[in-house]
Amino acid sequence: MPRYALRIEYDGTGFVGWQRQRTGLSIQQVLEEAAACLAAGVPVAAVAAGRTDAGVHAAAQVVQIDLPTALPAERLREALNFHMKPHRVAVLQAAAAPEDWNARFSAIGRTYRYAILNRRARPALEAGRVWHLPHPLDADAMHEAAQMLLGRHDFTSFRASACQAASPLRTLDALDVRRDADHVVIAAAARSFLHHQVRNMVGTLKLVGEGRWRPADVAAALAARDRRAAGPTAPPQGLCLTGVRYPSDPFNRP
Repeated sequence: MPRYALRIEYDGTGFVGWQRQRTGLSIQQVLEEAAACLAAGVPVAAVAAGRTDAGVHAAAQVVQIDLPTALPAERLREALNFHMKPHRVAVLQAAAAPEDWNARFSAIGRTYRYAILNRRARPALEAGRVWHLPHPLDADAMHEAAQMLLGRHDFTSFRASACQAASPLRTLDALDVRRDADHVVIAAAARSFLHHQVRNMVGTLKLVGEGRWRPADVAAALAARDRRAAGPTAPPQGLCLTGVRYPSDPFNRP
């Protein structure tokens, strides 16, 4: 069957996450049901590059689907978007992909952005898209602390207790913190992440920004290899999957 790569965006508010659950609506369900409308009602499986949690957003999630008949990429995009109404999920790009390409296992890099709104007033326009922290944060100290986590490490201190990854070893390629007016933005890049790894790193860096921890305390938490040694888990609303890299980008194939 023809395989397609989809680049999609979605607002994770109100969803149980990417993956189908026994209760609640998932992004995967919305996309699969739309795809089934293009396959004469036959179930279509969708595989994503990253299984985002409930409340987490995506600006550039990548998904694969197989359809029984070939469709022009633009027609596929428009048809899926039509059938996914009124849900806040949209296909940005569609492209034919090789049969051996896999949205999850062919990926060589993923990037996430976490947004903190750092002002006294609560958010109105950005409600559900940021973590609101009213007390001042030192973004420079947070960035200094973030550099303690770069490289290949055992990230047990920053993985969820329910994480199903076979190994806690990961290589963190980038973790940058910068202030943009009332926002503190954290950008993370790695080949792959552990469950809750980004949110746990953000929750730990918050302690540094508040002056409760020193940057060296973050290094000590990493070395402890104990989830209890690190900071709290940041809420999902501020997290967004911003990109997925492949050795050969399916959206730029000739």
